[in-house]
Amino acid sequence: MEPRPQSSRLTWLAVALGAGACALLGSVGADARWLAALGRTIMAQDSIPSGVPYAAAPSVDWVNVPVLGELVFHALQAVGGDRGLLLAQLVAVSLTLTLLALGMRALGAPDAASAAVLVLVFFAAFPSFIIVRAQLFSLVLFCVALLLLRAESRRPSRRVWLLVPLIVLWANLHGAVLVGLAVVASYLVLERARREPVVAASVLAACCAALFLTPALAASGKYYLGVLRSEAAQRGEGMWAPLSLHRPFDVLFIVLALPLLVWAFRSGGLRVWELACIAALAGLTLHAGRNSVWLLCFLAALAARGLGKRSLRDVSVSPRTLVLCASIPAAFLVLGVVQTPRQHAAGERVRSEAARLAAGKPILADGIDAEQLALDGRRVWIANPLDAFSRRDQRLYLDWLDASPAGDALLREATAVVVTRGSKPQQRLERDRSFRRAALDGKAAVYVRVPSNE
Repeated sequence: MEPRPQSSRLTWLAVALGAGACALLGSVGADARWLAALGRTIMAQDSIPSGVPYAAAPSVDWVNVPVLGELVFHALQAVGGDRGLLLAQLVAVSLTLTLLALGMRALGAPDAASAAVLVLVFFAAFPSFIIVRAQLFSLVLFCVALLLLRAESRRPSRRVWLLVPLIVLWANLHGAVLVGLAVVASYLVLERARREPVVAASVLAACCAALFLTPALAASGKYYLGVLRSEAAQRGEGMWAPLSLHRPFDVLFIVLALPLLVWAFRSGGLRVWELACIAALAGLTLHAGRNSVWLLCFLAALAARGLGKRSLRDVSVSPRTLVLCASIPAAFLVLGVVQTPRQHAAGERVRSEAARLAAGKPILADGIDAEQLALDGRRVWIANPLDAFSRRDQRLYLDWLDASPAGDALLREATAVVVTRGSKPQQRLERDRSFRRAALDGKAAVYVRVPSNE
């Protein structure tokens, strides 16, 4: 077993820097508030509703699997509003970076190398760390799974069975459990099966069964297929968009991930299952940029070990310098906690005006505005989770968001429309004489249908 580093001061400073940056720059994005809206309905009805109750588009056949995640988001929203969600993201990011640091330490990576890699990982996956989305659960659980798998790879034991309850918990929180299960399967099939085939087969079978221990039970498979076969996934739109050199954060990821890959391969002793996971996660990242965080987390410990072998082995920092450096993330943390959460959706005044103008009819709104309206208790035409609806309705909605003429069918039935300022749908509505702008704030605009007699 490789010797462990004697000091981790710089590593923990890097963890603190990431947590402080998350606190200061964090924001609530799309794919967050719908969980709270569904969680509230579940609590009010004391049962899981059929379909998506806040949307007018038919969704009765949708299988709701991440119920626990919805209840947690509802509790966070009910207690602290957006601030509660931001604090949850801060905790998740802090735990994620801590688990990555522990994984580096377990592989014997030097302190300075671990700190450098943590900083690179944080900025390479910047959107995943600062934007609150449903995947905040998976950030932590993926790193827990990695710690356990690498510990088992070094010294096999009965702790491998802990993977089963981990998958059960994960399946009830977020769909990225499929990524975790794929990594678990790689280890069990490509490494553990050579030593203990019966144990490997038994654990893998139990983990696969654990995937269905949700409120939906055997129907859980329909939920996962619906997500993977959704119109957004098929088109490669939104969070399913592939890596692109036209998006700054994708370019930043590529620039920072390449040295991490090089250092990981230079670390030596890469096992077959790790090589398979790197190849698979790289493929997933190319297919959908949102998966980049899983590749980065997987590479982190290996890259720190590889960097430590080449350089950054012994870096001493005086206590005074360390304290001065630590004051920066501390200041970020304090400022982030006390500041008013940033608002990216339509403000309360605009949302209320949209509800008044809709006169009881469903409101057509883009992603983040639709989720906020749903959380307000308003009825929208369609919103996340988009995979809950028919492929036709998903297609119409995505066409409308792309300002394609094929999506104009939605506008024929709409009375009030809420769109983000500067977005493609707003630009198209500005040219549409059948609608006029009725309200506006810094983030969104409301359009109302012009009566035919005007």
